[in-house]
Amino acid sequence: MKNLGMIVNLRKPEAMTMAKKLLDWGKDNHCEFLLPHQEASALTTAGLDDEQWLKTVQLALVVGGDGTFLRAARYVMGTDIILHGINLGHLGFLAPSRPDEIERDLENIINDNFEIFERRVLRSVLYHDDTQLHRLYALNDIVLSTNAIARLLQIEILFNDQFFCVLPADGVIISSPTGSTAYALSAGGPIIPPNMDALLLAPLCAHTLYSRPIVASESDQITLIPRGASRDLMLTQDGQVAYELFPNDRIEIRLSRTKKIRTINLPGKNFLDIVREKLGWGKAFNSD
Repeated sequence: MKNLGMIVNLRKPEAMTMAKKLLDWGKDNHCEFLLPHQEASALTTAGLDDEQWLKTVQLALVVGGDGTFLRAARYVMGTDIILHGINLGHLGFLAPSRPDEIERDLENIINDNFEIFERRVLRSVLYHDDTQLHRLYALNDIVLSTNAIARLLQIEILFNDQFFCVLPADGVIISSPTGSTAYALSAGGPIIPPNMDALLLAPLCAHTLYSRPIVASESDQITLIPRGASRDLMLTQDGQVAYELFPNDRIEIRLSRTKKIRTINLPGKNFLDIVREKLGWGKAFNSD
């Protein structure tokens, strides 16, 4: 593997420390890390402008947590760059490498001892009065919610343009398989292995007894239409980018047929290993 890059959470001191450690490791092992201009400036080293970096880098280490990884995914969307996360956050489902393992993991990466895995992303199109306003892509989820305190939404939901229900709730999450271990998990949704092609609809604090998360197929399109008169509507992309909505706007969401985010599976770090580690499955129960 040649042309390694690095994307760093510049607001996290431990990420900066790790990035400097990786740069030193690279010098000692004849491995140069290519940095985007912003990272290079913060680390006082040479860098590339965005266009050059995106054309040159084959695999990029993402130093931070899942939030940094999501930012990196937006940055490389539409390219063939492979991302691999080093977790300096909390759960870190998108960043499987731990700081104490990174040198071993880097040796596997340099020696091409890994498998490439392609993660499906969500494609969402926002319409206002039948006019397309935005087209956006999300690795984890698209969330329709309200900014108002204790304001109930009435959300009309369609599957493949067929009416399904009007959901009274604080909001709704549409998640990719990758995002099933993120916000949707806290809303009671199931864990979906990222190699499954599926969509997940998870209500947020639904005001019904019948509402449950629903898994849809890869060919399905889910449409959300906020009804009522609320003026505090918001659509968020991966919890990082927000768009203002109005009643009767239409949001069409499906799995993208063209865009994917490429990651790697290293030896001993498959999805079930990560779930067991992050969620503590299989640990002995201590009754004391």
